[in-house]
Amino acid sequence: MTDALVIGAGPAGLMAAEALARAGRQVTVAEAMPSPARKLLMAGKSGLNLTKSEPFETFLAAYGNAAPHLRPMLTSFGPVGVQDWARELGQDLFTGSTGRVFPTAMKASPLLRAWLARLDAMGVTLNRRWRWTGWKGEAVTFDTPEGPQTLRPVVTVLACGGASWARLGSDGAWAGWTPGTAPFQPSNAAIAVPWTDHMTAHFGSPLKSVEWRAGNLSSRGEAVISARGLEGGGLYTLTPALRDGAGLHVDLVPDLSPENLIARLPASRKKGLSHWLKTTLRLPPAKVALFFEMTKGPAPLPQSDWVRSLKSLPIRNATLRPMDEAISTAGGLRFDALDDQLMLRDRPGSFAAGEMLDWEAPTGGYLLTACLATGLWAGQHAARYGR
Repeated sequence: MTDALVIGAGPAGLMAAEALARAGRQVTVAEAMPSPARKLLMAGKSGLNLTKSEPFETFLAAYGNAAPHLRPMLTSFGPVGVQDWARELGQDLFTGSTGRVFPTAMKASPLLRAWLARLDAMGVTLNRRWRWTGWKGEAVTFDTPEGPQTLRPVVTVLACGGASWARLGSDGAWAGWTPGTAPFQPSNAAIAVPWTDHMTAHFGSPLKSVEWRAGNLSSRGEAVISARGLEGGGLYTLTPALRDGAGLHVDLVPDLSPENLIARLPASRKKGLSHWLKTTLRLPPAKVALFFEMTKGPAPLPQSDWVRSLKSLPIRNATLRPMDEAISTAGGLRFDALDDQLMLRDRPGSFAAGEMLDWEAPTGGYLLTACLATGLWAGQHAARYGR
């Protein structure tokens, strides 16, 4: 009989495996992909944002409605714990001006190599290309390169990820046989906008010093104009409101008040809208192009609408990109289907962690920190199960 089984070799699964091994359990990790932690490696290509250095209550608030459920895990292993853990793996860290914490090496690969080496030294077995296919009574079944396999572990930690980036291993297939699962929805998603040819020259251009709004949410982060629409951290935090059907608006000059703008309107009709935007306000070309893209119509925009449109420009025909392209997902195993140890109420001895739980958080270190924290929590409690 297998002692301790972890399904999924992402950050949550590897953290659970380490906790189990430290407690003296014989640990087997089953990973569906040819190599572990592919999503972590992909996220680290542009700089691995490990966590966020800020007051704990501010940090916790980023998890919204899931904050009360995650509080015990993040209190036990939060931003400070993540930093200490990374340093133990030989990673020097630095904190950016916004409080985001990165390895000095920036990439995820050095940290992952050190982590896998430590797990290997602890006796953790990693089975690659083992795809979980469900339960058969008390047994756990897999498709593997050697054919179907069945394990009967004493304890199991599920860390299968959400339902985005299926090519990296998170396809959400497990929801089909796991009770207590809320439907998946995109989180931290890019925006699809059907541009006209007018915008082609601005693909790849950043939109900085803007404020995005959707419903009761707002963000001062930047975004980039892409061939398919808009993407960037400034938009990702608005995903919950956009999922609920709220329209997307942008203030292209958030540091200028309406009164200031009105005072700077041209007195002469010879100086039109384009002159005002480019010369008086000195907006960069990408902002000017976006303004005209969203206000074009059969007649020129009257001066009485210039300020209103500039301060609350509607992004017409904006929709969320497909869920599989989202950085993360909402939905998954509901907290009411788990006890306070993250054990499934309907399946004693089976615990769950990471993105397969029903929570979401913005980018900026929050996602990774909660995956590590819930993985550690589930692993520690699984290690004590039955003893």
